[in-house]
Order: sequence, then C-alpha cells, then structure tokens
Amino acid sequence: MKHYLSNNLLKVTVDTHGAEIQSITDLRTGHEYMWNGDSRFWGRRSPVLFPIVGSVWEGRYRMDGKEYELGQHGFARDREFLPLETDSDDELWFRLEADEESLKLYPRRFRLEIGYRLTGERVEVMWRVTNLDDRTMHFQIGAHPAFMYPDFNASDPVHAYLLFDGKELTSELLSEKGCIGSETLRIERDEDGMLPVTSSTFDINTIILAGRQVRRVSLLTKERTPYISVLFDAPLVGLWSAAPDCPFICIEPWWGRCDRVGFTGEFADREHVNTLSPSETFNASYTIIFENVGIIRRRLNNSETSETSANH
Repeated sequence: MKHYLSNNLLKVTVDTHGAEIQSITDLRTGHEYMWNGDSRFWGRRSPVLFPIVGSVWEGRYRMDGKEYELGQHGFARDREFLPLETDSDDELWFRLEADEESLKLYPRRFRLEIGYRLTGERVEVMWRVTNLDDRTMHFQIGAHPAFMYPDFNASDPVHAYLLFDGKELTSELLSEKGCIGSETLRIERDEDGMLPVTSSTFDINTIILAGRQVRRVSLLTKERTPYISVLFDAPLVGLWSAAPDCPFICIEPWWGRCDRVGFTGEFADREHVNTLSPSETFNASYTIIFENVGIIRRRLNNSETSETSANH
C-alpha cells in the first residue's frame, strides 16, 4: 500500500512493502528523481538494509554459538511494514517487529521504525531500532537510494559528476563472494575536485568510503550544475551503479558493512556493528537535498520579491 507526502515543491511516495521510497517528483516540472525499479537493471528503488549491510561470508554468520544463514542486505527490505499514525502532515512512519520468521534468520526481538520528513526541497530519512530482547543486540543498518542521472544518455562519455566534502579519498574494494578484500583504491578526482561518472567508474563494483571520510556527497549534472546532495553522519558510504549503461546511481549511507573475506567469528565481532542493550534505542538519519528544486525556488522567490518591490 502506498502512502504520500507532498508540499508545493515535491511529492514523495512510500510503499509499506519494505517501507521503501517509490518516487520523488518535482511538482513544478513533473521530473522524477528516483529509479523506477526496472528489473532489467535492478528491481528495487530505495531499500533499507537490516539487520546487515552487504554480505556475510559464505552467506552464514554465528550468534550465541549457533550458525544462521542470511542473504545480502538482510530481510527488512522484503517485509511488510505497519504504517503508523503521526501528528504531522510532513511525516510518515512505518514499523516492523521481529516475528517467528525473522527469528529463524536473526535471533533477536527488535522494533525497526522508518520515518520520512518532507521540508521544502529536503527529504529526511529517519531510523529507530529498539532492542526488545532480553539479550544484547548487535546489528547493522544502511540506505540504498537509487537516483536517476539527469538527462541520461548511455553514449555520453560522462553521465554526471560527484562532489565530496572530503579531501583524500580511499575506497575499500570488494573481493570474493561480495566481501571485503585487502586491497584499497585511491579515488582520483579532476582539477575541480570532482569525480566524473563514466561507463567504467563502477568496474570495481562499489566505491566504499569507510572511516567517516565524507559527510556529504553531491550529484551534479554533466554541465556540473548541482542536482542532488545526500547528507549524513554515517561511518561509511557506498556508491554503486548496476551496469555501464545503467541510468541511475546509488548514494548509500551505511551504519555497517559486509564481512571481510574469510571472517568466521561471532556476529558481535564483525566490523562496523552497532550494539544495543535490552530496551535501548538506536537513532540515525540522512537527508536528501534536491538542489535544483531549491535553486528554482530561490529564483522564483527573488523574482516575486523584485516584482513586489517594483510595484511599490
């Protein structure tokens, strides 16, 4: 079932399946920012990754001395969330709680709440994870929003540009079975500090910036005009696109990351794991700024101000 947020600038559509954003459109122009979920490239749009981000080694992990199987990015994205009543017309909230099926995959009772707040040209995505178990809870959570490139043409030498607020950037690299290897790659940028996104940018699969190297990633048009920015305080961010001729890019704040190759330890000892004592709650969020919507709004406001001044 779909739920909606809108103001005079944007309309946001969220489905209860996965509590996943389906669409964000500019109400002035009808422009769609989100990927449409075409399975020829990737059948999802903006899934939440929980209780893991990425893959566990050989699809198995260990908790409390027992072994469990869990697929890439966990199960929350494939579950039906309960929509919650709110006191604000600017927010939507959804809830998922552990059940007998989830306990077979992840042996902790939890409550996961996902919220969306629309303010002007900004959409804030909010997460609350509460430990409902009587044991310590270890988990990961992450975002995976897919944004359409502006004016995409597969034959263009550059699809868009990425701008980062960090200086020296180094990516961890995926190796065997979707897990991290020992190699890293320095991210080279042009003289303006931008990374041109080309058909070969994601030959390495995913750019993974760990260690809080950046707090803001901006997507610019081929003409280097600001388009979308993602702001976050996550320890990692992933950048990914599905194929050389794929018309979208994912900018993914992560509070977690896949295993290293060969890791067979306890879940609690995985890298980038969050910990909650019984009854504790973890809060995190990230914000999407639709830069061109803001630019248009400011131009219109300035024009209206000028006209008002002229009339006086």
